[in-house]
Amino acid sequence: MLFGKILLKVWMLITQRESANKLGDRKDKIVSDILQMVEVIARQAGAVLMEGYGNVRHIQQKGVIDLVTEFDKRSEELIISSIQEKFPDHAILAEESGPNNTISEYQWVIDPIDGTTNFAHGIPIFSVTIGLLKNNSPVLGVAYDPFRNEMFSAEVGQGATLNNRPIHVSSRTDLGQAVISTGFPYDLRTNPLNNLAQFVQFQLRTQAVRHLGCASLDCAWTAMGRLDGYWEFGVKPWDIGAGALIVREAGGRVTSADGGENFLSNETILVSNGLLHEQMLRVLKEGSEAPLPQSA
Repeated sequence: MLFGKILLKVWMLITQRESANKLGDRKDKIVSDILQMVEVIARQAGAVLMEGYGNVRHIQQKGVIDLVTEFDKRSEELIISSIQEKFPDHAILAEESGPNNTISEYQWVIDPIDGTTNFAHGIPIFSVTIGLLKNNSPVLGVAYDPFRNEMFSAEVGQGATLNNRPIHVSSRTDLGQAVISTGFPYDLRTNPLNNLAQFVQFQLRTQAVRHLGCASLDCAWTAMGRLDGYWEFGVKPWDIGAGALIVREAGGRVTSADGGENFLSNETILVSNGLLHEQMLRVLKEGSEAPLPQSA
């Protein structure tokens, strides 16, 4: 009788472990099953943006130079409702509405218009960007440029694509011949870490520095070789969660500005083709008038 109870207990433990493993497999499979769905959502949101492009009537200022339009809100509502319909148990962090109250190992990071200032002024450089983090690490991401109909996508371990065609970072090794990009924090007028000193140093040491005003496309363009690298301070997870993965899956390297791996919480980012990364880190360190945030 006692032996039978022991066998039953062992069998139950084995069954529970197998069930847990199967659940884990299903959770991992989520990533590979939903990329196409996320691309569809991004395209739908992009259609909302194109409806409003050149026709923005209501612009609000969240800060001195930080804007939001009615199309930010419409795009975000569409994205969130679509994701919640499929994944009601997932956490969500969106630029305009902030975090939801769900606790999950999966978190969606959403920027309904990355490049709102460009969009509001009729400058055709903006995107819809949607990323999925698992335990705070990017596992899936898209950056959709509706003006050019360019869909940049990546899934962890599966490479990066532009409109379903594989992309790869550049092979440039000389920083003096590189074209890179950057951005500036919204509080640059009061923040000592405003990136102006670093911008000057890179401007003097590269072929050119561009300022797109759209972090997700800075990353995506680095991933496909239009740019050789990009850095910025004051970025949020919704700005870079998708783009960072796209760069990594295209063969590039992603760190915080101090070279750490925890760029999402550090709120600084440096992406490159990998070959220029150490050179760029040195310039960032040498050009710092204020100490760079240290990764945890």
